[in-house]
Amino acid sequence: MDYISRQLERKFIKMSGFFKALLVTGARQVGKTTMLRHLAQDQNRTYVTLDNLMARNLAKTDPVLFFQTYQPPIIIDEVQYAPELFSQIKILCDESQETGLFWLTGSQQFEMMKNLRETLAGRIGILELYSLSKSERDGIIFENDLDFALISLQSRQAKAPKSNVNDIFEYIWRGGMPQVVGADGEERQEYYNSYVNTYLMRDVAELGGITDTLRFGKFFTACAALVAQQVNYKTLAEAAEISQPTAKEWLRLLEGMGIVYLLQPYSNNALKRLAKTAKLYFCDSGLCSHLSMWLTPETLLHGAASGHFFENHVVTEILKSYAYSKLKVNMTYYRDTNAKEIDLFIEKNNLVHPLEIKKSANPDSREVKKFNVLEKASVQIGDGGIICMCEEVMPIDSKNCFIPCNLI
Repeated sequence: MDYISRQLERKFIKMSGFFKALLVTGARQVGKTTMLRHLAQDQNRTYVTLDNLMARNLAKTDPVLFFQTYQPPIIIDEVQYAPELFSQIKILCDESQETGLFWLTGSQQFEMMKNLRETLAGRIGILELYSLSKSERDGIIFENDLDFALISLQSRQAKAPKSNVNDIFEYIWRGGMPQVVGADGEERQEYYNSYVNTYLMRDVAELGGITDTLRFGKFFTACAALVAQQVNYKTLAEAAEISQPTAKEWLRLLEGMGIVYLLQPYSNNALKRLAKTAKLYFCDSGLCSHLSMWLTPETLLHGAASGHFFENHVVTEILKSYAYSKLKVNMTYYRDTNAKEIDLFIEKNNLVHPLEIKKSANPDSREVKKFNVLEKASVQIGDGGIICMCEEVMPIDSKNCFIPCNLI
C-alpha cells in the first residue's frame, strides 16, 4: 500500500528541530511508526520496538546497556512499556546539543505521561496522531489552518470535493485506520474484530490491570451506543454490571489509549446552570460503527443513530485539524439547564467560535440565533456557523456561514 501523507508531518519535523526528544502518542495502528519511519528514510536512525520482549526486558533492567546497543538518533516504539528509559534519555539529552535525538511512540497512558513530563520537562515535545482524517485519506492537505471566516473557508473550498452524503457515510462507516483504507466489507470486519480482541484487550489488561474481558467488552459496546451524547456512568455501569467508579476508571483508560475523546462542557462564571458532564466521542468512527453492528454504510446512513455518527465525524475531524495546526485551541460544548445546546465552541485568540452540526444539506438558518446566549457571558464572539452537508459555503449573516463538512 502506498504511503499516505499525514498532516502532522509538518509540525513533527519543525518540533524535531527544536526539542531533543519527541513523543508521538495515539491509539494502536493509527500510523505512528509508519510516519516516523517514512520521515527517517534518508537518516541514519536506529529503530527498536518494545513490543519485542527481549528489547523490552533490556530496557527495563539495564537502560545504559540498552542505549549502548541501540544508539541515538533513534526511534523507540511503544515506549510506555519501559518508563525506566526516561531517566537515561534525560541524561543523554543533557550530554548532547543535538535536537531530534529521540523519536518515541506510545499510547498516552496516564501514569506514563505523568512520569515522562516530570523526568523530561523542557526536553520533550508531545504530539498526538489520530487515525486518517477524511482529507488525508482523500489526499487533500489544506494550506491554511482551519478558520471559520468566509474568505478562509472559500479558499479551502477550491481544494476540496463537494460534500456527498454517501461518500461521507462510507468514510464514517469504514473509519480512518490506514489498514482498512482499501479493505472490502469482510476484511474490514475481521480487522476490527482482531483490533478489539488482540490489541485493545491486551492493552487494557497490561495498562489497566483489567482481566474481566467479558465485562469490559460489554462496557465498550455500551460506550459506542452513547456516541455523541453526554456520558452517563449509570448506564455504562449497568450495561457492564460494574460499579460507577469502575465505569469512570475504565472510560479514563480508553481516553488515555486514544480510543475515545471526551468533549468537556463550556464553563463561564457569568452564565449559571451550565452542564457539568462531558460528551463522548470515538476517535475512529469505523471502530464505533463496528461495535454498534452497522454492517454497511447504507444501514448506518439510514439508521436511527446517523445524526450522532455525523456529529462524531465532525467533532473528531476538527479535533484532528487543530491537533496538527499551528494554533492551540480549546474545544467545548454548551448546554444549560433549559436544555439549550450548542454543539461546539472553538476558543482561540480570546474569541469563541460557536458551531452547530446538522446532518442535512439544507438546515434551518435560525439555528444560529442560539449563539446569542454568549452575549450574556461577556466574551468576544468569533465567526461560526452550521457545519452540514451543503455543497458550498454560504453566508447566513455577517458572522456565520453554512459550512460544508468537507472543509474541516
